[in-house]
Order: sequence, then structure tokens, then C-alpha cells
Amino acid sequence: MDNNVLTFLACICFLFIFGKIFILPLKSILKLVLNSILGGLLIYVINLIGGAFNFHIGLNYITSIFVGILGVPGAILLIIIKILI
Repeated sequence: MDNNVLTFLACICFLFIFGKIFILPLKSILKLVLNSILGGLLIYVINLIGGAFNFHIGLNYITSIFVGILGVPGAILLIIIKILI
């Protein structure tokens, strides 16, 4: 009976450690995906507003991830780059 309790506790500890190791990268990946989706929406809104002024930023994976990582400053940087080029 003592071996079963010890085995049960060891399995719980193993699952806890295993979960801690793999949940941190999963959280960062999910955060990057969510921020990239929000970045794509921000670029879409910029394109809607900029359509009246003949201003367009390409909506692709690179620009979406760029705005996803940097947030609003990334969108402003894309606008500045587009104006300069």
C-alpha cells in the first residue's frame, strides 16, 4: 500500500514538472499568435481609414507579426516606412 501512495505522489510531481516545462513556451506562442491577429486587424483598420487618402499597407504574415510583436509602435513604424518609401 505504501508503494502505491509513493508511486501516485511521484506521478503527480512528474506531471507538475512536465506541465511547468511545456506550458511556458506554449503561453508565449499563443501570445504571439493572438498579438499577430490583433496586429492584422490594426493594419486592416489602417487600410480602411487610409483608403480615403490613397494609403495602403500590405497585409501579410510579416507585417502582421511585426505589428503583433511591437504593437502600436510597430504599426506607426510601418506607416512611417510606407510614407518614406
